[in-house]
Amino acid sequence: MKKKILVCPLNWGLGHATRCEPIIRKLVKEGNEVVIAADGYPLKFLQKQFPQLRTIENKSYPIKYSKGNTLVWVFLPFIPKFINGIRKEHRWLKKLLEKEHFDQVISDNRFGLWNKNTHSTYITHQVMIKMPRNLGWLEPLIYKLHRKFIDHYDECWIPDYEEDGGLSGDLSHKYPTPPNAKYIGMLSRFDKLVDIEPDTEYETMVILSGVEPQRTIFEQTMLEKYRKLNQRTLIVRGLPAPEVQIEKIGQVDLISHVDDERFAAILKGCREIICRAGYSTVMDLEVLQVLNKAQFFPTPGQTEQEYLAVYLNEKL
Repeated sequence: MKKKILVCPLNWGLGHATRCEPIIRKLVKEGNEVVIAADGYPLKFLQKQFPQLRTIENKSYPIKYSKGNTLVWVFLPFIPKFINGIRKEHRWLKKLLEKEHFDQVISDNRFGLWNKNTHSTYITHQVMIKMPRNLGWLEPLIYKLHRKFIDHYDECWIPDYEEDGGLSGDLSHKYPTPPNAKYIGMLSRFDKLVDIEPDTEYETMVILSGVEPQRTIFEQTMLEKYRKLNQRTLIVRGLPAPEVQIEKIGQVDLISHVDDERFAAILKGCREIICRAGYSTVMDLEVLQVLNKAQFFPTPGQTEQEYLAVYLNEKL
């Protein structure tokens, strides 16, 4: 039966949008009417991937990372805005559903996009949210608070393997799985490109991602490092643009973005992959079977990435 479905990724980097791509693609293939609600780069990315679909601009909670090595003290003053953002998006959805009917709302890590009058689905790989080591005692409390949001939804999809700690480790396996949750395996935009022919043009591929200013800081650091080396390097800036923009600096090609086919081919053909430890990136590399080539540089102060970088290094 054809359904009308609203898909809403969080705007904290591109990862939430990229992992929604295979979901949207599957829903469209099944004949459903899909509407995308997002903002910023995620909205631009999904508009580029699905130009035929209707989109609605709906702002996520604002967040700006610190230039230093801790996010906690940046985040604490932001908590009132965060809570207000959850309330605003919950009211926004209620008003939208009063105007038009949706059979299902799929929210990727957006806490307030549930409604009792429609089937609501929540996507997260962080059932438990990692805290800094000196605040680890808060984790059980934060887990319970997160569970309260999860419990509002009819379903919770966990993009990971259920067995052996999966790829998310403690983030989704340390505490009891919510009754409405299920593990759904990997979500990757490259799931259709597993058998693509490798492109060996570059020795190193650097993938930039995340929220400013850390994305730009990482770009400058990697550019300074690889421009001095005599090896072909591609730095993907992760900035969707109407046209692909390329800047050549010595042996380095600095590019705004790459289409999925070439992206996957270069990942399979290069010798090393330099990237953040964002979970969507981890899933992309796992699906293409190149996770063993990755060197992870977690976003400073982002405890989830700091944990994943250590966990995956030990696991692999």
